[in-house]
Amino acid sequence: MSRAIHVFRTPDRFVAGTVGERGDRSFYLQAVQEPRVVSVLLETQQVKVLADRMGLLLDEVARRFGAEVPPEGEDVRDVAPLVTPIDTEFRVGTMGLGWDADAGAVVVELLAITETEVDESVVLDDTEEGPDAVRVFLTPIQAREFALRSARVIAAGRPPCPLCGEPLSARGHMCVRTNGYKRGEIFGTAELDEE
Repeated sequence: MSRAIHVFRTPDRFVAGTVGERGDRSFYLQAVQEPRVVSVLLETQQVKVLADRMGLLLDEVARRFGAEVPPEGEDVRDVAPLVTPIDTEFRVGTMGLGWDADAGAVVVELLAITETEVDESVVLDDTEEGPDAVRVFLTPIQAREFALRSARVIAAGRPPCPLCGEPLSARGHMCVRTNGYKRGEIFGTAELDEE
């Protein structure tokens, strides 16, 4: 079966979003170029890594090539939810990130998870063989917006444990840093301690 590559050269929107309650959220990246919408499923850490690396790439592009890159902002303009219904194209395995100097764009490629190891030459390439992919070209402004919104989406989840950094759940938290002995309000188990 031939490979499907979904290319968005001038997307209207490229955002991270979630479905589900805190503690049980599924993360999606969604590329929209009316009337096309492509959604892919991925892990929280993948969203975090992509957003962090995108910010670093923009800083490096500004430093090395003198490209006009917007500074890190505080306001997220696109706060709309994901376009529904969400039809997942695939689960992301490998991600690629680059700079297209000719287009002045950040290029993001998301490859479907496969049972075999992905050859690096497949990333950002149009070869016939390889996993399905989504390739999105973002202006520097869109890339900054993506990074900022992604950080906000991740932060909207469960708060981290102040000692180990793992997410706290509504039922409390057995922190590995305290070997399970230290409980209380900090770990969300005050009610359990009183019983």
